[in-house]
Amino acid sequence: MKPVSVGIVGLGYWGPNWLRNFAIQEGCTLAWGCDMNVERVTKFARQYPATRFTKNVTDMLGDKSLDAVIIATPTSSHFSLAKAALEAGKHVLVEKPMTGTSKEAAQLVSLAKKQKKMLLVDHTFAYTASVQRIAEMSHEKKFGDLLYFDSTRINLGLIQKDTNVLWDLAIHDLTILAAIRDLSHVTEVLAIGSAHYGTHVEDAHLHLTFTGGFAAHIHASWLSPVKIRKTLIAGRKAMITYDDIEPSEKIRLYDKGIDHDDTKPDPFFPKYRSGDVLIPALPMTEALSTEAKHFLECIRGNEKPIVSGEDGMRMVRILELANESLKKHKPVKTGF
Repeated sequence: MKPVSVGIVGLGYWGPNWLRNFAIQEGCTLAWGCDMNVERVTKFARQYPATRFTKNVTDMLGDKSLDAVIIATPTSSHFSLAKAALEAGKHVLVEKPMTGTSKEAAQLVSLAKKQKKMLLVDHTFAYTASVQRIAEMSHEKKFGDLLYFDSTRINLGLIQKDTNVLWDLAIHDLTILAAIRDLSHVTEVLAIGSAHYGTHVEDAHLHLTFTGGFAAHIHASWLSPVKIRKTLIAGRKAMITYDDIEPSEKIRLYDKGIDHDDTKPDPFFPKYRSGDVLIPALPMTEALSTEAKHFLECIRGNEKPIVSGEDGMRMVRILELANESLKKHKPVKTGF
């Protein structure tokens, strides 16, 4: 089997992690690295002598033997780079958010189909053992119907100059949410937030209404004195807590709830149930390694994308609607 030839654009914050993970994948050749920064190019050329490095992305895309491109650059450049890579006949894995607008995302999805190439989006949490286990647990019969999703992602973080806290932080919680509920079932988006130090919202609450009565709430903030990364998922028969800061016991499944038969009158309602707490063991696998392997298998036709271009486009659309809700100070319909 011919190795898949891979190139990485953007060697700043996240790019080095991609270099490291694709360099160790079986059936893969780390062929190219690209960055406009000369120092980075020189540094990684020493670390990966078998890989070609360049400052000019056209050098990389002009290599007909190159199969796939990973784009790890700022969001503003995602569309142009992904478009160029797809037009050059390359499979593409692009960082989140996929693009700056859903219109751009839709163009990439259409182009990928036309070119018959894979287009995946790096929503890293979708590849963590924790989130994959949560998805399995939440769909089991013993969990019951989903009631609500509540997530908090706050810290004293870096205030961005080109985006708001929802695009920076809440997108991670939307990724976790997407693992348990199809975001195409969102009917309404409400966002409330405030900006104190810049022009973009730094503290925000995002509420999503789904068909069937399920609801999701996300609190994201750069203005908290403590760092919290906690999610609560409630079902009729059980409930899950997910604390990403916990080093080992990240997930807890609580056999707790309210027993009630809607078909019969019950003078003793509500009846509260409190049972065991299960802490599942999780494999210590790096999410990016899992994702890199998955991308290669998708290219070979052995797996279907966990986060496709369509999924990335829908995520961008929800964030766009959140921006619209922030401006209008009221809920907005999705139209999905």
